[in-house]
Amino acid sequence: VQLVESGGGSVQAGGSLRLSCGASGSIYGDACVGWLRQAPGKEREGVAAIDSDGIESYTDSVKGRFTVSRDNANNTVYLQMSSLKPEDTAMYYCAAAPFVTLSHYEYNYWGQGTQVTVS
Repeated sequence: VQLVESGGGSVQAGGSLRLSCGASGSIYGDACVGWLRQAPGKEREGVAAIDSDGIESYTDSVKGRFTVSRDNANNTVYLQMSSLKPEDTAMYYCAAAPFVTLSHYEYNYWGQGTQVTVS
């Protein structure tokens, strides 16, 4: 069982980044894969999620700016982030849950995280 994030980095406000999450086949198939973030001193929050049927969910603060998608041929989920703001700065994690949710309590498998810094 493995989730591996990539694509984080530093960007100026207004810029864009694309995060990738590669998942092992044993958890990818029927799972919802979500992106969650945690800033220093703050609780972990769900940002976006997509289930195996392509149903998406976003937290209000990123609607219209972030897009989650999945490439089932390659067991990969992406988070395209645009119009980034300093408040988007956080460690971003991809994780798997049995259904589409933004609640971090529902996620059973987690990656190691990738840092996004917006200045």
